[in-house]
Amino acid sequence: MAQPGNTFDTYDMKGIREQLSDIIYNISPTDTPMFSSMGKGKASNTQFKWLTDSLAAASAANHQVEGDDYSATAQTATQELHNYTQIYAKNFIITGTDDAVDAAGRSTQLAYSLAKNSKELKRDVEAGICQANVIPTVGGSAAARKTAGLLTWIRGNSSVGTGGADAAHTNGVPSGTRTDGTQRAFSESMLKEVIRECYNAGGNPDTIMVGPFNKQAISGFTGGSTAIREVPAKTIVAAVDVYQSDFGTLTVKPNRFQRDRDCWVLDSEYWGFNVLRPFQNTQLAKTGDNTHMLLLMEGGVVSRNQSSSGIVADLTTS
Repeated sequence: MAQPGNTFDTYDMKGIREQLSDIIYNISPTDTPMFSSMGKGKASNTQFKWLTDSLAAASAANHQVEGDDYSATAQTATQELHNYTQIYAKNFIITGTDDAVDAAGRSTQLAYSLAKNSKELKRDVEAGICQANVIPTVGGSAAARKTAGLLTWIRGNSSVGTGGADAAHTNGVPSGTRTDGTQRAFSESMLKEVIRECYNAGGNPDTIMVGPFNKQAISGFTGGSTAIREVPAKTIVAAVDVYQSDFGTLTVKPNRFQRDRDCWVLDSEYWGFNVLRPFQNTQLAKTGDNTHMLLLMEGGVVSRNQSSSGIVADLTTS
């Protein structure tokens, strides 16, 4: 049908007020599973150190002659490890006019940008812990210090693809980076192998942390028996959030900010994060009709004993 002649409609009308929602919709994730789960310690220097030790191998031949005169057993010294703090920072400049105008969805642009950049900074810390393939780096006047994360700390308890290799360690401290291998489909046998290796090394892993694609792969594992759950009627359960292994129960956590090709098997007791400077924001010197804000935190990863944990590496991601 057609309009009657000379009908005045909204296409002819001038002065229609703009309709703009007073809500800003942002679905970017802000959860940081690894950083949030790490115990927080205090760093008092840019280099921080800790000690590790291990027991001698158990001996079934420990049978002694009555009244024997014993020779001293050689003792093994503790091992000193170290890492460096890393400065994580975000900064932005807001003009005076930005905060004067009536903007939708925010009280002021400065307040909104502070909140947004704070969330982004926390995401950067999480990504650095889980993604950065770097060795502990002291830095200098022209180079940034770097903290070594999980990728270079974990070695030994690992399942890797063809050509893949753990990072080299010198005196227990990462001295080389991890080598990625040929990617392969994630299987339950790979996971069971690494959990067993962690247990044999003395660890008691409690967490499996994995990217979104391979979280769904774990949910397809059949295990040793059919899963039994009490669920509401008309509910389909297609997820595995707890994995009961031969060596203990592990919580399965998805992490959007780790590499999807890696599956971490973690004993969370042995991972921490030492903080030299907590999350903070500072207004920098005013140089014009604007406000320059700096947000930062400084800290680094503590691997209290990397043998407690492991990695299933080089997994397919599609």
